[in-house]
Amino acid sequence: MDAEILKHRTKQFALRNIKLFKALPNNDESRIIGKQLLRSATSVAANYRAACRARSDAEFYSKLSIVVEEIDECCFWMELLIEAEIVNKSKLQSLNDEANEILLIMSKSRNTIKNKITLNKSK
Repeated sequence: MDAEILKHRTKQFALRNIKLFKALPNNDESRIIGKQLLRSATSVAANYRAACRARSDAEFYSKLSIVVEEIDECCFWMELLIEAEIVNKSKLQSLNDEANEILLIMSKSRNTIKNKITLNKSK
């Protein structure tokens, strides 16, 4: 997938999470979990942009590893919002689906670059 498309998708993901955060109930548990989700969602977009500016395959792998960790964390915080009955599952379905798609794409990309690094080291 094209890097510019992924930059756009990760930024849109962050923006959708900002809107979600603004719509959460005004109570401690919603705000605490919401802030965690907000931090990790915006980190996905920022760190993917940083990965695209990487100066080496190793740096790209490192930054992409952060993206994978952060998007997985987003999935966790969304699960908590649903299971704590703060947000209805149907309202988060589209956002959760996008998080899982991004996680899959980034994980595959990370594996590809890891294989490339390993292959280059064995030459």
